[in-house]
Amino acid sequence: MLPLLPQYTHIVNPRLKHIYLRFDDAGNLVIKSPRVSQQYIEKILLKKAAWINRSRQKIASQKAKGIDFSENSQLYYFGRPYPLDLLSHERKRTTLHFEEERFTLRYHAYDETLFEEHINRFYKEEAQRVVPPLVEKWAERMQLFPKKISFRKTKRQWGSCSAQNALSFNTMMMKLPQNVIEYIIVHELAHIAHKHHQRPFWELVAAHLPEYKTHIATLKTYR
Repeated sequence: MLPLLPQYTHIVNPRLKHIYLRFDDAGNLVIKSPRVSQQYIEKILLKKAAWINRSRQKIASQKAKGIDFSENSQLYYFGRPYPLDLLSHERKRTTLHFEEERFTLRYHAYDETLFEEHINRFYKEEAQRVVPPLVEKWAERMQLFPKKISFRKTKRQWGSCSAQNALSFNTMMMKLPQNVIEYIIVHELAHIAHKHHQRPFWELVAAHLPEYKTHIATLKTYR
C-alpha cells in the first residue's frame, strides 16, 4: 500500500532555486518551489515525511496546551493565532476585547481562572453569533433541519446530533478556520439523515463538501 501523502498548498515561483516547506499560522503545510513535476513534489514529501509528522505533532501539542498567560500569549480565532495582551487597570473588573487584530484582557487583580472564564465566554458568545446563520444556510441546502441548537465547551467532541435531531456544538470551534467550522455543521446535519458513519453518511457529506477530508486533517491539529 502506498503511503498517504499529507494535504498541502503548493505555490510555484519560477524565481526560486530551491524547494521550501513550512507550516502556516493555521498549521497547514505550504510548499514553495520553482516549476517542478508533481512526481518530484511527492518524492520530497515522502523524503520529509518524518519531519512533517514531527512538526504537525508539535503544532497540535501547542494548540492543545492550556492558555499561556506569559508575555507571548496568543488566542486562536477563525484559524489564526492573535496576540493576547494583559493590562492591569484600576477599575475592579475584568474585560476581554478583540480589536485591531489582537486580544486585550484588562484586569484589576491577577486571576488566571477568571481570565479563562472570560476567554471561554468570548468563544461561546461568538459561537452563538456565528454558527446559527451557518446552520440555517446549510440546513436549507441539505434540506435537513435540526430541532434546536445548543453550545457548550467540551474536551472531546466538536459537535453532536441527538436521536431527536438536536445539534450541540463545542464553543471552542471558534478557534477553527471558517471552512472547518462549516464542515462540522455539515457533518452534524448529515447525522439527521444518517445516525452512523457508514458509506451513505460520508456520501452525503461529500455531496456538499467534496473537500471534507482536508477539513478533517485540519481538525486533527486543534484541541
